[in-house]
Amino acid sequence: MSFTKKLLFLSLLLSISTFSCSDNLNGKPVEVSKVNQQIIVEKYIEDTGIPWAMAWLPSGELLITMRAGELRMVKNGILLDQTISGLPEIKVKQQGGLLDIALHPDYEKNGWIYLSYSKEDGEGNFSTAIMRAKLKNMSLVEQEDIYVAQAYGEKGVHFGSRLSFDNQGFLYFSIGDRGQRDINPQDISRDAGKVYRIHDDGRIPEDNPFVSDIDAKSAIFSYGHRNPQGMAKHPITGDIWTHEHGPKGGDEVNIIAKGKNYGWPVISYGVNYSGTSFTDLTEKAGMEQPLWYWDPSIAPSDMVFVTSDKYPQWQGNLLVGSLKFGYLVMLTLDGNKVVKEEIVQENLTRIRSISQGPDGYLYVGADGVGVYRLLP
Repeated sequence: MSFTKKLLFLSLLLSISTFSCSDNLNGKPVEVSKVNQQIIVEKYIEDTGIPWAMAWLPSGELLITMRAGELRMVKNGILLDQTISGLPEIKVKQQGGLLDIALHPDYEKNGWIYLSYSKEDGEGNFSTAIMRAKLKNMSLVEQEDIYVAQAYGEKGVHFGSRLSFDNQGFLYFSIGDRGQRDINPQDISRDAGKVYRIHDDGRIPEDNPFVSDIDAKSAIFSYGHRNPQGMAKHPITGDIWTHEHGPKGGDEVNIIAKGKNYGWPVISYGVNYSGTSFTDLTEKAGMEQPLWYWDPSIAPSDMVFVTSDKYPQWQGNLLVGSLKFGYLVMLTLDGNKVVKEEIVQENLTRIRSISQGPDGYLYVGADGVGVYRLLP
């Protein structure tokens, strides 16, 4: 049997995990367990790159952004050799490259595809850019940048870059603090360390929270973020949820609200990578508490709300990937409260992206491996 068709049967014994989390709404510890779901993990496509994000076309093809700067297509379960042309010039360095992808909610009418990527300024500095384009005959056309963060720097970290549309058709996107912890996240006159909200063509909504502040970046919707690399619209409430990388400890799940300050780096449940403290505060008036946090960190990547009836026990829950441990974590929700966390699959290498396909199955992109399909 070829490796690309090999099925990995992973039946996990029910046990308590080696790390702990807290429900920050009431301070009580919540057990983290490994759950036996008897999921079959099937290799869907094989690739040695980093599959940063996935999006499904209405016709069934799967688009995958590869961080090294390629946009690939999977058709009828086969990764096409031909890459999609017409991408902008992308600066690939460390965490930077071609990042997220999302289709316009009215894609079948207007054909717009949205991408985030790291953009160079011609002087060796680069930042996060959001663009849109249309796909025609394996090429992107009508390309245009609709937001370029004025957060240029030499560091190749904390680009953020997840994209999501809400029920009103506004586009939300995240930009990390770009490694400038002490100057960007808490300053609304500066890009980076923020979640943004714009119209689908880049215009600024008139009801954005800081449009009346002449010094503020008017696209900002919330601030005080470190590096949000997970973003999804709640299927019932329509709220935009994110998760973001903490330092050493303090990875967070948040519900994004207009004009709110999420505290980084004034408050945090983490410490410096060296183990030293950079703040003594885990809460402060005027700053939001995370809905959930991990300590130690799991390095969360993508996330998705499970709505498919293929996984009846998972419906309504939030599935999160871990780069650090290579497993899938399921957060069981009761409204806007996490009541349980379970590791539902292990040994999947560095999980980078998660998508629920039009066939109802969950697809998981892993660094250096390709894409898995989860079969219940």
